Amino acid sequence: MTDLRPMTSDLGVLTRPDGTVTFTQGDTGILAAVYGPGEVKIAREILDRATVEVIYKPKSGLPGCSERLHERYIRNTVETVILASLHPRSCISVTVQELQDSGSLLACSVNAACLALLDACVNMKYLIAGVYVIIDREGNTVLVPDLKQEGEKVAGVTFVLENQTYSVVTMSSRGSLTTEQFHRCLLHAQAAAKQIFSFYRIAVEKKMSKP
Repeated sequence: MTDLRPMTSDLGVLTRPDGTVTFTQGDTGILAAVYGPGEVKIAREILDRATVEVIYKPKSGLPGCSERLHERYIRNTVETVILASLHPRSCISVTVQELQDSGSLLACSVNAACLALLDACVNMKYLIAGVYVIIDREGNTVLVPDLKQEGEKVAGVTFVLENQTYSVVTMSSRGSLTTEQFHRCLLHAQAAAKQIFSFYRIAVEKKMSKP
């Protein structure tokens, strides 16, 4: 198992959104912005909860199939954790902008979205952490791989875990894993998630301590 790649963040980097963050993990970078709860078009209004939308933007060009899948995964994840019933007939919009893809992009995007929601003070059931874990050709477990390591994988799983019991909220996998390999990946992801949640706390405390 390898260690987590170093993380950095800067909350509140933009003034127009209600919450923003630039988040990096290794050389992978994401800018995430949250708008709302705010007004929603009547056609998309839901009577008993907020409408949650996610827009994923690639570094350049138009979104393709891969970006649409990322967008759907992030939306399904944040819809699960946001307390949307507190804001009926409103919209909470999350924009995720890829700055640099150097591996583990989906997990990094989830972490940026969570930090942006925190910065916007959106009510959530729990915090979430995305962790990408792969099994390489030698059978080793690699946490948060870079692009070179991703190219050597035989299987990989993106786990999103919550900060109360470290249970899986959502999961996306590619390749075939044995039961033993899956549980090994999950244990490593849970250990990594604890480090990510500690990083969130430090990031928020850092912003709150600014004059």
